[in-house]
Amino acid sequence: MTLTVDEWPGERAPVVLAHGGGQTRHSWGGTARILARHGHRVLSIDLRGHGDSDWATDGDYSMSAYAADATAVVEWAGAPAAWVGASLGGMTGLHAVDTDPDAFSSLTLVDITPRPAALGVSRILEFMADRAQEGFASLDEAAEAIAAYQPHRERPSDLSGLAKNLRERDGRWFWHWDPAFLNVRGAPGSEHARGQRHDALEEIARRLTLPTMLVRGRLSDLVTQAEVDDFLEMVPHAHYVDVENAAHMIAGDRNDVFTDAVVAFLAEL
Repeated sequence: MTLTVDEWPGERAPVVLAHGGGQTRHSWGGTARILARHGHRVLSIDLRGHGDSDWATDGDYSMSAYAADATAVVEWAGAPAAWVGASLGGMTGLHAVDTDPDAFSSLTLVDITPRPAALGVSRILEFMADRAQEGFASLDEAAEAIAAYQPHRERPSDLSGLAKNLRERDGRWFWHWDPAFLNVRGAPGSEHARGQRHDALEEIARRLTLPTMLVRGRLSDLVTQAEVDDFLEMVPHAHYVDVENAAHMIAGDRNDVFTDAVVAFLAEL
């Protein structure tokens, strides 16, 4: 398994940025560059099955596989790392920190908690599955689908950024992630399995002792105030940031506020 990483050099402790399911390392906006300007070595990774990283030939997209990848990245970085994970990247971080706590200096969860709201989970999985196989006739068609999913965000006129998350094949545009990912994360009848994963994540959260921050988009239907309250009960020492006018894709909606929160959190460590 080969993972693709964009790296910014720096003298301060490394920061690993791990995107959400169906996204790529390009999802962080200017966060990596700003962290690098603050002296951090920054690694923005494509998780397995996403972007330019390898797809799992055996279809292994389990959390244990993602956690093993995370540990390998941090070992390669050569120092305890601050893990910043959105959604799938956050769940990966939770599992990896629990497996090898000495490899991490802190954990930032971006709009994800151990037991996210069921409605938000369903919306994400439905959006990902909708055109996973047939793709889009054009980038403009893909942009329309995203606009329907994220009506709060202005539709971009420049689609060059969107092109980084899709690949053209036989005249059509496809998301640049392995459709087999949904066989594990969103297969029909997998609600019981998801419930078991959430139980495991809650147990992990209660064991957290390292510095932890939860960043939530106030418009998110995946992490509502109820999920925030539950998380802060599980992890009483966690720092919490609520980003106004942002939904699940916080780094894309309010990158300035999100990045400022991460910079300030890391500066306090």
